[in-house]
Amino acid sequence: MRQLKRYSIRRITNTHIKTITTTPKKPISALKRALNKPIATIAEIHNMSPTVPRPGAAKLGPRSGLEEWLAEAKQCHYLPEWAMKQLCEMVKECLMEESNIQPVATPVTICGDIHGQFYDLLELFRIAGGMPGETNVQAPTTMINTDALEPPTEITDPKLKKKIRSSDSGVESASGGDDDDDDDEPRGRPRTAGGSNRSTSSGADSGINVNNNQVSGNGNQNFIFLGDFVDRGYFSLETFTLLMCLKATYPDKITLVRGNHESRQITQVYGFYEECQQKYGNASVWKSCCQVFDFLVLAAVVDGEVLCVHGGLSPEIRTVDQIRVVARAQEIPHEGAFCDLVWSDPEDVDTWAVSPRGAGWLFGDKVANEFNHVNGLKLIARAHQLVNEGYKYHFAQKSVVTVWSAPNYCYRCGNVASIMNVGEDLNPKFSIFSAVPEDQRAVPGGRRGAGDYFL
Repeated sequence: MRQLKRYSIRRITNTHIKTITTTPKKPISALKRALNKPIATIAEIHNMSPTVPRPGAAKLGPRSGLEEWLAEAKQCHYLPEWAMKQLCEMVKECLMEESNIQPVATPVTICGDIHGQFYDLLELFRIAGGMPGETNVQAPTTMINTDALEPPTEITDPKLKKKIRSSDSGVESASGGDDDDDDDEPRGRPRTAGGSNRSTSSGADSGINVNNNQVSGNGNQNFIFLGDFVDRGYFSLETFTLLMCLKATYPDKITLVRGNHESRQITQVYGFYEECQQKYGNASVWKSCCQVFDFLVLAAVVDGEVLCVHGGLSPEIRTVDQIRVVARAQEIPHEGAFCDLVWSDPEDVDTWAVSPRGAGWLFGDKVANEFNHVNGLKLIARAHQLVNEGYKYHFAQKSVVTVWSAPNYCYRCGNVASIMNVGEDLNPKFSIFSAVPEDQRAVPGGRRGAGDYFL
């Protein structure tokens, strides 16, 4: 395996943008010798169930098409370079036909961050009743009754608990302010509008509908994915490949919203770029995927009344019509309306406040209520922040909800995940699930330990 060249990457920090230079680690000799396979394709599969997809390179003939690509993608196989480039072109053509705010009809399943956790994505689809067009769907194994979430889910890692305590006590940055961190996660446990650390998102007396131990759909509903498909997880390439295959096959059933990780700058820091380099030996597929990123929609609206966006609102946007005219076919800018839509967060502030992420804004109760009123919306559904209980309503009026769909985030956080199901009555129902067990997933060779995680 040839040594990769040095490369420069730019990253967003808490306060500024700076350029850093990194040198990839030397390949491990034992893995280098193993069958001449790239490091990331050598998976640890001991004790895996025989029905669990085995990761690796797809074996496809030159005449194979989308149907064969989808079948391989479901098996956690990454496609040959020529097939990936063709797939990216197909998906770009689909996305070019879509508005910045894509209208979606009920019934619909709304999904938060995935972050390359391929095997948990498969479980998500099982909980939703199956992928579009799928028959004989396996029963899910990780659905959770919400009674099990009282008291709220705890993070057991002592280092993370220490960081959370530091964050709650007013430390400016739990990770020191100069980490390789894009600050996806909130600083500390989720807080309610009243400032309590106890989440309002779960519990039988909360007045919120939860699908306890019931499959949430039949696979015939529409799906909205709220961005952050890649980075941090072990199988970002396979995850995005599966979503693209589904989008190309069922363009009216799958809506892909852009997140802050669908970015050249961010993916060069948090794993997707390196993964493509390892699996293909060059950055060509990564570049093709980044071109797809540029055409992802900025938001979706369900039956005209539920706005779905990755991050949040912007002081430059008062109406949804202003989102429609944003120039989206570009790398995510460092500031402005486009940046705010993928980076902003709801917070207990009066109106607007500077975000500690260094990008986007913190927006408060008044801002969300006014935006919903002006635009005739009932709810803003977004992702972007880890929620230990899987989802969380913000503010007294429950005008904003965060949906998080990556259980046991980074394979160490111990959180549960959720999907939000919206029917014709526009009354959200949540299905909560945990990470699939070890015998239901593969781990790339040498990666048994969790990846770096920062609050």
